[in-house]
Amino acid sequence: MNLSDMLGYADIQQLSRIASVYQCECNGHSKNDLIQSILSTVSRKDVFEAQISSMKLDEMRFLNSLLFESRDSFSLEELIARVQQSKFGEVEPPAEEPPQKKTKRTTKKKKAEAEVPKETGPREMISRFKHQGWLFNGVTGVNRYMFQVPQDLRTRFRDTLRKKFAAELHFTDEPQMYRDEQLLVQEDIYQLLHYIYHNEVQLSADGSMYKRFSGQILEKLAISEEFPAKGEWRFGYGRHFHHYPNRMSLLYDYCSYMKYFTDNNLVLTLSTSGEERLRSKPANEMEQLYKFWLKLYKGPISNVHALVHWMNSLAEQWVTVDSLRKVLIPFIKPFYYDTADKVLDVRLIGIMVHLGMLRIGEHQEHGTVVRMTKLGRALIAGVSLEDQDRMFLY
Repeated sequence: MNLSDMLGYADIQQLSRIASVYQCECNGHSKNDLIQSILSTVSRKDVFEAQISSMKLDEMRFLNSLLFESRDSFSLEELIARVQQSKFGEVEPPAEEPPQKKTKRTTKKKKAEAEVPKETGPREMISRFKHQGWLFNGVTGVNRYMFQVPQDLRTRFRDTLRKKFAAELHFTDEPQMYRDEQLLVQEDIYQLLHYIYHNEVQLSADGSMYKRFSGQILEKLAISEEFPAKGEWRFGYGRHFHHYPNRMSLLYDYCSYMKYFTDNNLVLTLSTSGEERLRSKPANEMEQLYKFWLKLYKGPISNVHALVHWMNSLAEQWVTVDSLRKVLIPFIKPFYYDTADKVLDVRLIGIMVHLGMLRIGEHQEHGTVVRMTKLGRALIAGVSLEDQDRMFLY
C-alpha cells in the first residue's frame, strides 16, 4: 500500500502526531484535513530531503535495511533486531530512574504518569519512524502485530538516497583493461564435479579434501587463488570457508547445498543430481547461485542484500572504488577480524566479480574502478536468464 492508503487506515491520534512532525496547519479534529495536509507536505521535495538530511547514521542504517526487501510486512521483533544491528556496537546507557521518596505520597495523576512506559532503545527509533509516517502498524493473522513501509515512500527514499550518494561518486571512462568473469563460475562447477567423478577424492577427519586433491582441483579452475595461510582465522562465510580459498569454498558449498555429491566413508561421490549437472547445466543456475551467496553471507553481513542493491544502483557506469568506499563504508559493519574495508573489497566486490556481476579494472589515473554487468543487473532485478544467450551479456 502507498502512504495515502495507510493514512486512511490510521487513527486520528497517529495522524495528529505525523502532522505535528511536519508542522502541518490544518483542522486537527478532521481526519480528512489531516490526511490531505500530510500528503501535501510530504510530497514537497524540500521537506522530504530535509527529513533525510536530519537523520542520524543509525537511523539511516535502519532505514537502509528496509528499502530493498521484497516483503511488505515486518514484525516488531524483526524491527527491533534491525535497529540493534544498525548500532554497530554502540551501546546506549540505561535510562536512570528518578529516586523515589518514601516520605511523600504521590497523587493519582502522578502515579498514572509514572506508570506510562517511556519508549527507549530500539522501540524509540521505531516510534520516531511511526511519527514521521514512515512505518505503520496493523494486525495480521492471529494476534500478531506487523509493520509496513508505504511502497511509494520506499521508492522515494531509494531515489533520494541514490541522488545523494551519486553526488559523492567519481565516475570515469572505461579502463584500458578490466576483468569480467561472467559465466566462469558455471564452467568451474563443471570442472569441480568432473574431477570428483573421475577421481577418488578422499576426505580428512574434519571433512575437508586432502591438500593433494584440492590443489589439483584449484589448478583446473579458471580463477587462480591462494590457499588460506596456516593459522589464519577464517569463519562465518560458509561451511568450508576455513579450508579453501574464497571463490572455491563458495563453489564447493554451493555444490554441497545442491547435493551434487555425497560423503561415503570419507570419499566424495557424485550423486544422481551431480551426474545430471555434469551432462547439462540448469537454466536458472546463476539465479540459484546468487541467492545461495546472499543467504550464506547474510550471517556475517546482515545487510548484504541492501549493499548489493546499492552497488547495482551506483555502479551503472565505471566508478572508482575509493568513492564507493566513502559512500558505503558507513553502512558496513566489521565482522570480527574483517574490517569494513575488507568486507567491501573482498566479501562484497570480490565475490560479485567472481559471480560475474561486476567488472573490475585499473584506471591509469583513478585507480581501481568497477561497473555492473548485464548479468549482475539481471540477477538483482530478478530477470530470468533462461532465454538469454551469451550475446545478451556483452
